[in-house]
Amino acid sequence: MLQWLLRSLAYSPSRPGINRPDMLRSVYAAIWNFLYRMASPRHFYWLSSRLIPWLAAATALTLGYGLYGGLFVAPPDYQQGESYRIIFVHVPSAWMSLFTYVFMATCAAIHLIWRMKLADVMAMQAAPLGAWFTFLALATGSLWGKPMWGTWWVWDARLTSELILLFLYLGIIALRSAIEDQRTAGRACAVLAIVGVVNVPIIHYSVEWWASLHQGPTITKFDKPSMHSSMLAPLLISALGFQFYFFTTLLMRARNEVLERERDSTWVNDDLRGLN
Repeated sequence: MLQWLLRSLAYSPSRPGINRPDMLRSVYAAIWNFLYRMASPRHFYWLSSRLIPWLAAATALTLGYGLYGGLFVAPPDYQQGESYRIIFVHVPSAWMSLFTYVFMATCAAIHLIWRMKLADVMAMQAAPLGAWFTFLALATGSLWGKPMWGTWWVWDARLTSELILLFLYLGIIALRSAIEDQRTAGRACAVLAIVGVVNVPIIHYSVEWWASLHQGPTITKFDKPSMHSSMLAPLLISALGFQFYFFTTLLMRARNEVLERERDSTWVNDDLRGLN
C-alpha cells in the first residue's frame, strides 16, 4: 500500500526545480529507516521502558473508574436486574479477544513479509493474553447465560466460534512450544495465525448470519444504542481500560523476551551495566 501510494504520487504535476521521483525515493527511504529503527530491539527496549509507567497509570484509572461505575453506580437493568452487571467484564474481554487476535495476526504477517524480529516477539507474547481474554469472555458468558438461558452452555454459533478462537490461541502457543528452532516456530505460528483470521468475522457476524440465543448488536449501534448512557459510559471506559491493560502487559512481556533473545548482544550488557 505504501509503495503504491508513493508511486501514484509520482504522476502528479511537479513544481519547477523539484525532481519528484528522487524526492519520493527519499521520503520512502526515510519512512522505512524510521520503521526499522522503531523495530530494533534496543530502541524498543528503551521506548517501552518509558511507555509502560504511563500505560499502567492509564490502566488503573480507566479500569478502576469503569468497573466502579458499572458495578456500583450504574442503575440495575429493568429486565435482568443486577445480573446484567457482568457485562462490564464480559463485553470488554470479548472485544479484546478479537482485537488481540487481529493484532497478533498483523504482527505475524509483518514478520513473514519483512522478517522483523520484534514483530515475531509481539505476536508470540500477544497469544497468551488473547487466550486469557477469550477464556474470560467464555467464562463470564457462561455465568451470565445460566440465569438468562437456564443453562451454562449451548452450541450456539457465537459461543462455538468463540471457543474455536480459544483453540486457535492454544494451538499457536502449543505449536511454538513444540518446535525448537525459533525461526521455524515463528514462521509456522505466523501462518496459523493468519489462516485463523477467517474466524474473526465469523464471530462478529454469527448472530446475524445464524439463528442465535446470543443477543444481537447492542453497543455498536451508535445511531441509537440499546443501552442508556449511564450504563454505556462505564462500559466503554472499562473497555478502554482493558485495552490499556493489554498494551501494558504486552510491552512488559515483550521486554523480557527481547532481553532473553538479545542476551548475548553488546547493547544488553552495556545497558545492564548502566543500571548497576
